Amino acid sequence: MPPEVCAVVLAAGEGTRLRPLTEHVPKALCPVGNVPLLDRALARLAGLDLTGPGRVAVNACYLADQVVAHVGDRAHLSVEPGEPLGTAGGVANLRNWIDGRPVLVGNADAYLADPAAPPGPDVAALFDGWDGHTVRLLGQPAADPTAPGTFDGHRFTGFSLLPWRLVRDLPVVFSDLVRALWRPAEAAGELEVVPYPGTFFDTGTPADYLAANLHAAGGGVLVEASATVTGHCVESVVGAGARVSGDVCRTVVWPGAVVRDTERLHDVIRFGDGRTVPAAAQG
Repeated sequence: MPPEVCAVVLAAGEGTRLRPLTEHVPKALCPVGNVPLLDRALARLAGLDLTGPGRVAVNACYLADQVVAHVGDRAHLSVEPGEPLGTAGGVANLRNWIDGRPVLVGNADAYLADPAAPPGPDVAALFDGWDGHTVRLLGQPAADPTAPGTFDGHRFTGFSLLPWRLVRDLPVVFSDLVRALWRPAEAAGELEVVPYPGTFFDTGTPADYLAANLHAAGGGVLVEASATVTGHCVESVVGAGARVSGDVCRTVVWPGAVVRDTERLHDVIRFGDGRTVPAAAQG
């Protein structure tokens, strides 16, 4: 990995497809396997020796105060006023902080897990043999290699590596990396896809969010130490301070949530005061 590289975690999004889960919690702080998604992203960067506000930045907008408080002094914080600037605008807004360095950009809502490598080393192939000139995307072969949104037959899996020469000219306006950088680089023959061999979920929908949690639980039950479970749990994740008296199967119980003894939950997310989001996969 180039010694001067820095990293940006994109955490400004509202997570509209996850509503009502994200009504009061930003998507980046939604827990997967009882670990906030943002902490998973920061741990992956730490696995690449990228830590601290000099090397890592996090952007925030929606419910930004929660993101700022959660990150603390672990990273440089870029709070976007008003509406989020998008993935490209968010990077552009950090231009002065990036300051000539290549930048690894990660989506906070990307859940990645490779049984053959820990977080960090699992994405290190992005740097192997990189000439500092091309755009690199982490990807996996798409079911339909010709589908819109694919790159060289791959779907994007949450991390990209950008050279400073392209970041330098990004305008600080609402824009996305796909149209502002990736597609132009692809058209110029300057985009490379690096295959990711592990499991990926973007956690943007309730179904994918549930799937990521079940993967994190390893097919079993993951119960945070401060939770109380007197009911029956199968293939589920139970968060801090939650109380489960009923039966849950393939269910995520958020921190502090309650499942009463008369309830039988399956393929859902339970949060707040008895609120439930259906999360069964469609199709």
